[in-house]
Amino acid sequence: MKVLVTGFDPFGGEKVNPAYEAVKLLPETISGADIIKLEIPTVFSKCGHIVEEAVKVYSPDVVICVGQAGGRTGISIEKTAINLAEARIPDNEGAQPIEESIREDGDTAYFSTLPVKAMAENIRRHGIQAGISYSAGTFVCNYIMYQVLYLADKKYRGIRAGFIHVPYSTEQAALKPEGTPGMSLEDIAGGLEYAIEAVIEEKKYKCYNMQDGKLN
Repeated sequence: MKVLVTGFDPFGGEKVNPAYEAVKLLPETISGADIIKLEIPTVFSKCGHIVEEAVKVYSPDVVICVGQAGGRTGISIEKTAINLAEARIPDNEGAQPIEESIREDGDTAYFSTLPVKAMAENIRRHGIQAGISYSAGTFVCNYIMYQVLYLADKKYRGIRAGFIHVPYSTEQAALKPEGTPGMSLEDIAGGLEYAIEAVIEEKKYKCYNMQDGKLN
């Protein structure tokens, strides 16, 4: 089993992005699954193509994209991606779409195909703050979540996919206004690992219980 985990590069004037910094800290295997790590640009026109190329190369069973949501207090497992690109700030190449569809032939929204409740619960079980979010925004994070779910629906039907938002790292938060929440990179990476663990265990359980083409 293979899990492709992506993280964005720094954006919005930040020197680091805790998304990919935490992804880099993930072990090479989790619950027996190979972990493939990929940094992607915070660029509307490029990130989707790069992830699709990685899907072609690695043929992952699961794709989990990770991004920064500064100001959130914990790790957010995203439930929904909407077919809308609207940028409050420009991306890393200056693009700033307003009220643009991501895919003209795509659904209005796609739901994550990952076990979002189990993921959040497994993170919390290990003492790290986490919850489910029902809005991935309209910036590049929502864009890549939508693109991956679109591809899983239209072209790569066996793939399960979703998105995780992480808060500022403690180092970033220390440079923000007093009271800005942050989380250590070690805890962020641990949360990602526990989330991935829940995905793998659920998939193993379903495979184990599959008989005669039906899920018991």
